[in-house]
Amino acid sequence: MSNESNPANNKRKPGQLQQDSVPVKSILAINKEKESVGMQVPKVSPLKGDSAWTGEGFGGPEYHHGRGAQFNTKNRFLKNESTREHVEGIDDWEEGNIPTQYIEQQSKTIVNKVESKDVGMGYSMNPYAGCEHGCIYCYARNVHEYWGYSAGLDFEQKIIVKKNAPQLLRKFLMHPNWDATPIMLSGNTHCYQPAEQKYRLTRGLLEVCNEFNQPVGILTKNSWILKDKDVLQEMAKKGIVSAMVSITSFNEDLRRIMEPRTTTAKQKLKVINELSSAGVRMGVMMGPMIPGLNEHEMQRIMKAAADNGATFTAYTFIRLNGAIKFLFHDWLYKNFPNHANKVWHLIEQSHDGKVNDTRWGVRMRGEGHIAEMVAQQYKKYGKLYNMNAEEWSLNSSIFKRPGQQGILF
Repeated sequence: MSNESNPANNKRKPGQLQQDSVPVKSILAINKEKESVGMQVPKVSPLKGDSAWTGEGFGGPEYHHGRGAQFNTKNRFLKNESTREHVEGIDDWEEGNIPTQYIEQQSKTIVNKVESKDVGMGYSMNPYAGCEHGCIYCYARNVHEYWGYSAGLDFEQKIIVKKNAPQLLRKFLMHPNWDATPIMLSGNTHCYQPAEQKYRLTRGLLEVCNEFNQPVGILTKNSWILKDKDVLQEMAKKGIVSAMVSITSFNEDLRRIMEPRTTTAKQKLKVINELSSAGVRMGVMMGPMIPGLNEHEMQRIMKAAADNGATFTAYTFIRLNGAIKFLFHDWLYKNFPNHANKVWHLIEQSHDGKVNDTRWGVRMRGEGHIAEMVAQQYKKYGKLYNMNAEEWSLNSSIFKRPGQQGILF
């Protein structure tokens, strides 16, 4: 990991890793693990150089450009299903890059209580399930299995649209026992993914929150949020909204394959600048930090965000839970064949020899010297750029139901 106290002396090309000698888990070992749980193993052909950085990607007809996952993993809840996990194993299976499907439904609930102790939110609401952004590392992929789909390509191609989301929120807020606890938008899947351009459900949810003076936090990696600047500005004047923009890398070649349908880092900075200028409290989320891929960009991201008006920040360390372990492994070895073993080992080194950790307080930050160095960078540069310096919280004191005066808590 680079020491960025003097960035000019510590430049490293994306994907470039330290050459210290450490034992690594081979691709053969992880493939054996896949087979042990009944998965067929997709064959990954060695590539010449890191073609992802030259814009060539996998360079073959099997690679789905514009998608993060490259195949559908097995749904652990389904006993009988057909999945294509061994590319050369089925001669007559033709599978193109299927267009995104929007599956409309009338949901029963929209606000969910968050039981996880280390995610920084008490309640969340998600108008869409699945996410077309296709971030390969997304922890929400596993949730798609509860809907009967795969955490792989299905997560990106089959988007469940909760058409009655605003009506459900209104009904929820009318409950006499609701105490105006802040609710997080995009606590699971992204509320400003491309489906929002058609359905405008996030806009509807914000309008309901504005009417009730219900405080809400937003996490986004899409510039479509600017379409709602008018309502966000109204809410900001009442102190009932704040937003974070997720930035993982300024390297466009990396972003295009890791988060294929998100907006560019330059556009994300524009979002921070424009909304902060409009009075909205803005922050930056750096997550996940992946050793050997993007962890060296933390200082640059924090400085750029601060220069554009961000006043608070957060980060997560990569962890690969459930099916994401296999999807990320496949993606990593296809795009970075020269460095994949090293990156994989660094992730294992940060999770007690595994790539996932379920322990509260540790799973989102990692452990060991690599994770500790990331944590030290975060603390150092957060202080340098005056991030998280103010004491601030969303205003719950002016919540009111239509026809009622504000409720004091």
